[in-house]
Amino acid sequence: MNVEVIKNSYKKIFNKNPLAIVSAPGRLDFLNTHQDYKGLPVVSIATNLRTYTAIGFSDDGDFHVYSNTLQLFDHFRKTEIELRGGKWFGDYIRASIIALKRHGYDIPGLSLYIDSEVPIASGLGSSAALEVSVIGAINELLKLGLSRKDIAELAFEAENRIMGIPCGRLDQYASAFGGVIVINTRPPYNVTEINFSKGVFIVIDSGIRHSTADIHPKRQQEIERGLQHLLSLDIPKSLRDKLGYRYWEPRWDEIEEDEIRPYLDKIDPISAKRIVFTIYMHRSTIEAIKILLGEKPSSEKLSQIIQVEPKEIEDMLQYEDWDLRLIGLIMTYQHKLLSQLYDVSLPQLDEIVSNMIKHGAYGAKLSGAGLGGSVIGLANNYDNANKIVDAIKRCCAPIGWIVSIDRGVYAHEV
Repeated sequence: MNVEVIKNSYKKIFNKNPLAIVSAPGRLDFLNTHQDYKGLPVVSIATNLRTYTAIGFSDDGDFHVYSNTLQLFDHFRKTEIELRGGKWFGDYIRASIIALKRHGYDIPGLSLYIDSEVPIASGLGSSAALEVSVIGAINELLKLGLSRKDIAELAFEAENRIMGIPCGRLDQYASAFGGVIVINTRPPYNVTEINFSKGVFIVIDSGIRHSTADIHPKRQQEIERGLQHLLSLDIPKSLRDKLGYRYWEPRWDEIEEDEIRPYLDKIDPISAKRIVFTIYMHRSTIEAIKILLGEKPSSEKLSQIIQVEPKEIEDMLQYEDWDLRLIGLIMTYQHKLLSQLYDVSLPQLDEIVSNMIKHGAYGAKLSGAGLGGSVIGLANNYDNANKIVDAIKRCCAPIGWIVSIDRGVYAHEV
C-alpha cells in the first residue's frame, strides 16, 4: 500500500495532513496453533499484508476514526470511551485507547484513518494488526517511548481483557515484532527471533468467515472439563502436581503421554481428545523449532512424534533443503491434529490442504482459530508456489496469493 495514498486519503477525510503513519503486519499462525492461550510456545510469521494507521490531533478534542477498509466512521468523546459491542470495528480502537489510559497515559483527542491489506476474519491476525498499528501510531505521535513488547502487551490487554476475546498473545506479538519468532507465552513472555528465510509461503483464503470469540471459549471449556475430571480421579501425585483446573494452569510442557494416557479413557472422550492434542501439538513444535534453528533431528524420534515411517525422515534428510521438507511435514501433521483431535477444520479446509500437497507444497495447515479462514502452505520456490496457487484456484478456493516475511510495527516517513 502506498503511504502517499494513505496521506492524501487522510487529508481528504480530515482536511489536514497526518502527523504520523504507522503500519503493522498480519501474521501466519505457523506452528503450535491453539496453544498460546495455554502458556505454550508458538511460532509466528509476520507477512507483507499490513494495516496502516494515519494519525493527527482532532480539532474538537474528540476521537474520530475512519476505516477505509470497511467504509465506516466512529466517533467518541475523550471523557466517555466505552465499547459499543455488537462486533463494532471501533471497539478495537476504543479498547486500545482504554488500555493506554489504564497505564497512565493521557491520550488527547485524535483523528485516525485506517486502511488494511489483511483480510478480516481469515485467520491472518487482522484484529491484532489493527490494534498494534493504532497503538504504534499513538506511540509515534505522542512520543510515549513504548517498546515492541509494550505495544504487544497493550494490544493483548485491549483485545483479551478489555474486549473479552479469549485470545492468546501470538497475534499481537507477531505483529509488533515481525519476522519469524518463537513467542514464549508464559511470563516474562520472551521472544526468540529466528533467522529463517527459506521457502515461499502461500495463503489460500477459503472464503469461510470465522470468529476467535466463537471458537476459543468452547475448546477452553472442553479442556477444563477434562482437567476437573482427571483431578477427581486417583492419579499419581507426580501427575496431579502438573495439572490444574483452568486450561492455562497445567505444566503442559512437562506432561508425558505415557503418564496421562491410562486415565484419559476415564474422562469425557471430547476432553480427552483436546488434552492429547495439546501434548502432541507441543512436542512436534519443539522438534520444528530445533529444525528452524538448523539442528538435524533423529529420524527415529521425529518419526515417532509425527507418526510417519523413519525411512521417510531419512530420505528427506538426504536433500539440500531437508529442513524445509521436514518443516512442511510437521505443518501437515499439525493440520491433521487440528482436524482430528481439535475439530477446528472443515472438509473444505482439509481439501485445500490435501490439494496443496498434491500439487507440490512441502506442507500445509490451517492458520488461526479455524472453522474457516485461511490455509497456509510452504513451497520450495516462487515458480512452484505460483503453480500451487493456480491449481488451488481451479479446484478449491478463488482467492490465494504468495506472501513474504515482513518486519513488525513500523513508523513511515510523512
